[in-house]
Amino acid sequence: MRTGNARHELSEGLQACAGFVLLVLVFTGMSGTLYKLLSPDGWIADAFGRSLSTGVAALLALFGIAFAIWINRGSQTTRLQQRAATAIVYLFAFAGMVYLVQYWMRGAF
Repeated sequence: MRTGNARHELSEGLQACAGFVLLVLVFTGMSGTLYKLLSPDGWIADAFGRSLSTGVAALLALFGIAFAIWINRGSQTTRLQQRAATAIVYLFAFAGMVYLVQYWMRGAF
């Protein structure tokens, strides 16, 4: 009976490690995305660097998408909301993995 208990503890330990890795990747993905968006040579500065109208159009498009998602959230089922939240978590985890690989390869984001 001890073998089953040790196997159960190993499974819980692996799940805890995987959860921690996912947490670090999501945090890195969110932080890296915010950095790339708001840094002096980031995406917003790049959009405004081309022309003022391009920058304003890009910001209005982002706000429009965010507003549409906020309005639409009430019409979704709980299951669909959970899937969307899970997709966002894994999207940021993937972005975090990309940022870490870029940092490892080039030394910078």
